Amino acid sequence: MTPVTTFRGRTVAVFGLGTSGIATAEALLAGGAKVVAWDDTPASVEKARAKNIETKDLRDIDWNKVSALVLAPGVPLTHPLPHWTVGLARNAAVEVIGDIELFCRERKAIAPNAPFVAITGTNGKSTTTALIAHILQSAGREVALGGNLGTPILALSPPSPARVHVIECSSFQIDLAPSLDPSVGVLLNLSPDHIDRHGTFENYAAVKTRLIAGMQPGGTAVVGVDDNQSAAIADRAERAGTRVLRISVRRPLSDGIFLQGERITFAQGGANIFSTPLTGIGSLRGTHNAQNASCAFAAANALGISYEQIAAALRTFPGLAHRMEEVGRKGNVLFINDSKATNADATARALASFTEIFWIAGGKPKEGGLAGLEGYFPRIKKAYLIGESAEVFSRQLGAVPHAISGTLDKAVSEAAKDAEAANLQHPVVLLSPACASYDQFPNFEVRGDTFRSLVRSMVR
Repeated sequence: MTPVTTFRGRTVAVFGLGTSGIATAEALLAGGAKVVAWDDTPASVEKARAKNIETKDLRDIDWNKVSALVLAPGVPLTHPLPHWTVGLARNAAVEVIGDIELFCRERKAIAPNAPFVAITGTNGKSTTTALIAHILQSAGREVALGGNLGTPILALSPPSPARVHVIECSSFQIDLAPSLDPSVGVLLNLSPDHIDRHGTFENYAAVKTRLIAGMQPGGTAVVGVDDNQSAAIADRAERAGTRVLRISVRRPLSDGIFLQGERITFAQGGANIFSTPLTGIGSLRGTHNAQNASCAFAAANALGISYEQIAAALRTFPGLAHRMEEVGRKGNVLFINDSKATNADATARALASFTEIFWIAGGKPKEGGLAGLEGYFPRIKKAYLIGESAEVFSRQLGAVPHAISGTLDKAVSEAAKDAEAANLQHPVVLLSPACASYDQFPNFEVRGDTFRSLVRSMVR
């Protein structure tokens, strides 16, 4: 735990009592703050009470005695409408912040030079975060890994010069962290997502920009420059005096890291100074993972890890569940769980990684559906559509062979049977839904776990 001492002796309201909210309340209490907490879900309130956290409906407190409202990242700050707690706080001139902000203030107070890597982007955040942690640990560094990936930031050990915090940051978390100041900031990419929570793509991109704009003096910004918005952010950061390492998987760079065939190459001053292959690393298959690996390479090197140590660590990276995860093989049919692909942009990265695809797609659709994936349709031998989006996706697929399977179990059975019978060299049954899971599953993890279980029961 990181005790939050910067609010010692003051009252802090906490709303949202999921895992991060509970961790926040406990960290504030450990640092000497008075906490009053609430949630719209009675079961979450009871969970907090069981941990001796004071709970009270925040409609009934005296906001004039409150120093800050700490909001869980899943609670709307601005769109579609600010949560009712936000209105109460703002009416009383109380700042609204999140757990990442509490960490940043604590770090500034107790260990301002503690290494802190913050990672954001529309796609690839979790893989890149885990890969950076893996590289650092392989090089013998102590790592505190978490944030949007797994462990809440305040449940991790405190900032220290001897410990590297490697933290995945969602746009929701950045929006609640005005003092975010990593020593290494990573912006992978930007494409439209979470528009319901930010109003417009421009607003969403502006929030993501803050991770780079607030860099600690002397820090390094690692920016993927293959989309126009991120390239512009890199240029602005550099003009402002920030050291920027650019990453591209589409074109050579004279300074930065780029993809050259199946090798990632580090260039400085127009000269290529180091190159390492990604060939044969199953956990880093595909151009999108080349971007993730390049960003991780840059971040680790900025923290003093040698090129050779990084290259060796890349080869031992096990990958993450639900992100291009190899879950089984039946004969020559490979089964890939990419349940985390909840939008078309993420699915494009999976479709680009294979050429003989039996594709399981669908769920709760996002804006645009399959728009932008048309260039990958020739790779699809057949698609198996599930969930709420099935009829819409059927129309968007047009002449691509497909079936409306309806449910995941039926889709897996049909896809496996067809892939086995197809007599192809490298057939892949790919779950990459391009949709949220909420129509049939509580989250993408449960969807992916179900796929994995179905496959493993089949291949035994």
